[in-house]
Amino acid sequence: MADLYIIHGWTYTVEPWKNTLAMLRENGLSVKMLHVPGLTEQSEKEFTIEDYVKWADKEIPDGAIALGHSNGGRILLNLCAKKPEKLKYLILLDAAGIYEPSAKKKFIEKMAKIGKPLKKVPILDKAFHKITGSTDYSRAPENMKVTLANMLNSDKELDFSKVTTKTFILWGKKDTTTPPRQATLMYEKLPNAELKFYANWTHAPYISDPEGLARALTTLVGKMKK
Repeated sequence: MADLYIIHGWTYTVEPWKNTLAMLRENGLSVKMLHVPGLTEQSEKEFTIEDYVKWADKEIPDGAIALGHSNGGRILLNLCAKKPEKLKYLILLDAAGIYEPSAKKKFIEKMAKIGKPLKKVPILDKAFHKITGSTDYSRAPENMKVTLANMLNSDKELDFSKVTTKTFILWGKKDTTTPPRQATLMYEKLPNAELKFYANWTHAPYISDPEGLARALTTLVGKMKK
């Protein structure tokens, strides 16, 4: 069993994680980066949060330490809500999961309902990217546009009170994707959590501060292993 299992966020490559992973391994940690189906592992399926929970449950052994970044955090939160004893420790890195209605989310939900006809009007993708500045939707294959809407909708039903797993929340103060207020809300909703902010981290600290992230995780996981 690896010392740490990582579920990445909404990305189509884990290459940006390369430096952080290398430093963690140099620090003596065995790390396994899981490749999320539909994102870094190709699939034409339209996924629900239940699909991803089943996938994560299969990929991560019982009693493991797991980290979820952004959408990966959403997946692990739902896994732990369903199976609180699954993980020894849960690490949330700038995680998704807090439901906050927004124009972006409403747009994604509407576009996902329209479905295949979007292929005939690519200007909608460009307009969305211009309005929101987000590539999550504009870069997604058709099945993953539906999947993204499913993920956002799932936050409405996530019951944080069921996540009794000991949880460590690590968050960047410069995060504009899942802003710091969401970290505070998550901390208040989780019954067994600790929260720490990092001044120089953005939503993707493995890009903005890989050394700092590797250092923080090495220290944290080292304490968990004792």
